[in-house]
Amino acid sequence: MRSNGSSDPARIPVVAAALRTPIGRVNGTLATIEPAVLAAPPIRRILAETGLAPEAVDDVILGNAANSAGNLARLAALEAGLPVSVPGMTVDRQCGSGLEAIALAARLVQAGAGRFYLAGGVESTSRAHLRLRPSTEPGGAAEPVRRARMAPDAIGDPDMGIAAENVAAHAGIGRARQDAFALESHRRAVAARKAGRFDREIVPIETPAGLVSHDECPRENTSLEKLAALKPAFRPDGTVTAGNACPVNDGASVVLVTSLAEAERLGLTVLLEVVDSAVAGVDPNLLGLGPVPAMQKLAARNPGLEAANVPFVEFNEAFASQVLASLDALGIDHAIVNREGGALALGHPYGASGAILVTRLFAQMRDADAGTEALAMMGIGGGMGIATLFRKQGETV
Repeated sequence: MRSNGSSDPARIPVVAAALRTPIGRVNGTLATIEPAVLAAPPIRRILAETGLAPEAVDDVILGNAANSAGNLARLAALEAGLPVSVPGMTVDRQCGSGLEAIALAARLVQAGAGRFYLAGGVESTSRAHLRLRPSTEPGGAAEPVRRARMAPDAIGDPDMGIAAENVAAHAGIGRARQDAFALESHRRAVAARKAGRFDREIVPIETPAGLVSHDECPRENTSLEKLAALKPAFRPDGTVTAGNACPVNDGASVVLVTSLAEAERLGLTVLLEVVDSAVAGVDPNLLGLGPVPAMQKLAARNPGLEAANVPFVEFNEAFASQVLASLDALGIDHAIVNREGGALALGHPYGASGAILVTRLFAQMRDADAGTEALAMMGIGGGMGIATLFRKQGETV
């Protein structure tokens, strides 16, 4: 986002705080919590930890894919106790919504449109609305809506699992490699949880069954043998299974986006500059490859940027096949990606997942040197991808 070459600290957008809820399984630990209620605790905690006055917030921008029949961000802002003067805006770029919300907030700071934005995403698949549409036949019964349309039939609009199979076949990503990647995601997530590395970024959620403070889905007892025993989930002769595909989830993540000047005025020292963000489209039949052209567009706008050389990379793990295919195409070593596990283990609450990637980077880069770069990337339903570049600002803490 420095494409205008501005060095004015009042126009340099930074992430100055980042928090998330635990991630619950669909119909699991967070199933009774409405999405706006789920987003409220991270909002309140960010204000408390940064000392930012609630009335100073210019806007609340949240991504969502399945829950918003109105303006969920506005509802969440009011649920969190923000003054009625603070507006809200809900963004729908499907799986990329949370990351797009943060990029949008950063562009508003860069433009001088405001000073403080609470941005991120929320999703409750457990509380997703049951949808009906009128029959196409006069007097006919209403028809259930199984899922949103992403592309015209003339192009192809496969279910996500079929698209993951398409990518696996297209890129030659076999079953064994997918299972090994999934296993490593669980191992990393379990190790990070045991070491307490998620504790500072998670805001516990009070539920009727008690306080939820840990992610529900990482499996300590999984193994290659158990993963290999699973049957293909989408095609009888396929390679994508429930083990190398992400679960279905509930969760929220919110970050504070402000300018470098305002962050320093508040005395905040852990800052990630939002350098630039790019979105690109691909064939919807190979939608998992969307991060590849998005990253290429980002690199073209930022001379010298090479994805393979960026030390911190968070890539949303919707399916092992699409992650591996995209990383191969971009020349990124998967060993450095998702250092503490990804969505295959932690879960993928659609509209929140992009913001969770940023929260994970914020936590991991606390001790990084100033100038260190990081990338957040994800594929998006309908055949799109998003890639966002961050750079550590300020002193090492």
